[in-house]
Amino acid sequence: MLKCSWLAERHRLVFWVTAGVPNGTDRVVGCQCKASMLEGASGGSTFIIATHFSLFQAIHHSIFFHFRMKGTRMAKWLSLLVFVVLLLKAEGVDVGLTYVQSAVPKGAVCLDGSPPAYHFDKGFGAGINNWIVHFEGGGWCNNASVCLDRRDTRLGSSKKMDQTASFSGYLSNKQKFNPDFYNWNRIKVRYCDGSSFTGDVEAVDPKTNLHYRGGRIFVAVIEDLLAKGMRNAQNAILSGCSAGGLTAILQCDRFRSLIPAGAKAKCISDAGYFINVKDVSGAQHIQEFYSQVVATHGSAKNLPASCTSRLSPGLCFFPENVVSQIRTPIFFVNAAYDSWQIKNILAPGVADPHGQWRDCKLDIKKCSSAQLSVMQGFRTNFLSALSGVGSTPARGKFIDGCYAHCQMGTQETWMRADSPVLAKTTIAKAVGDWYYERRPFHEIDCTYPCNPTCHNRIFDNNRSDD
Repeated sequence: MLKCSWLAERHRLVFWVTAGVPNGTDRVVGCQCKASMLEGASGGSTFIIATHFSLFQAIHHSIFFHFRMKGTRMAKWLSLLVFVVLLLKAEGVDVGLTYVQSAVPKGAVCLDGSPPAYHFDKGFGAGINNWIVHFEGGGWCNNASVCLDRRDTRLGSSKKMDQTASFSGYLSNKQKFNPDFYNWNRIKVRYCDGSSFTGDVEAVDPKTNLHYRGGRIFVAVIEDLLAKGMRNAQNAILSGCSAGGLTAILQCDRFRSLIPAGAKAKCISDAGYFINVKDVSGAQHIQEFYSQVVATHGSAKNLPASCTSRLSPGLCFFPENVVSQIRTPIFFVNAAYDSWQIKNILAPGVADPHGQWRDCKLDIKKCSSAQLSVMQGFRTNFLSALSGVGSTPARGKFIDGCYAHCQMGTQETWMRADSPVLAKTTIAKAVGDWYYERRPFHEIDCTYPCNPTCHNRIFDNNRSDD
């Protein structure tokens, strides 16, 4: 459970996330607290408070109030609400949206043809020439029908994107929350192509107006940032979460080639190490899905040639088949029981027609012993797929034994008193030590449920997983 340490444990607050699906998102959006569990509250009341991971985006999509209290009790609840929101905002900073208009003439556009966009919080002080380029996640679309559904959402059009994003955790501008990177130029690139920024199809179907141009967006964004000062970079990191974490793997060496040769460049993948395993029905669901993504978006030309020269392009979407050939230093943050992968690769809805895995996927504590055994097998397969990372100082890994997905962008899991730790080290400390070469970091956690510092996700029962 993600912990709300700023309220008493008896309040029993739990975090919940939007459903993670191959063509959707998987991110923390709120903190739910049932008033009937609180001291002195009447039963049946519920409120939801957005986290600082994306405060206003969460409010837009998810937040509602349902109070049944009156008088002074209502006033107390409103006071608590204001306190919590202010506390969360104190950990994050709101950053406006920038449209990359220069990308449009290059054909580097979102699914609907709109310009790509990013949020840019400028560096300061000693970090003025240091750059983080972080790519957003949000699944993939594997055919025209699915991409058409995606086209008119924030994951397919910059016209639908929220105008601000809250930066916290790894993107925080506060030293106490992000000591190694707080004063860097920090950019969050919005995801609107559905291919992990690898697609490039020239033709546009006039019936759908779908543009498959993710690979062009990647280059256009980097070129735009170079013109805005990254050409003077001394340090530079390419990173991303989930599908964006996959971008950081697949485009790592390309990033190195695009930025100044004198810059110290490294890559970090947060929850982007998706593995090729059979689902619980025995089908190769994710392998077929990825092959369809690559074919639909024309991604082969933008995948590492070291892989496509020996394997089919669809297989080169899997990190395990490209990681050993990456030349640029790279670090991996991942949960061994990655919640998105458990829900959508191991036990997708198509492989579980009777919903036997539903409760387990919502809350790992509700898994049966047989299901936990299957999940332990997934962990074994994950670690096997990870073996290509190796153990050189140029590589690094923080593989916790948690049921989680994307842990760098929220303060709770990046660096706080109750954050997950391996070898008594937070993710923030491990990543910082590795980047600045203070010490190497290669740690793999013990098996679930051995790590008491885990913030295991609990998913909303009213939302579909698949």
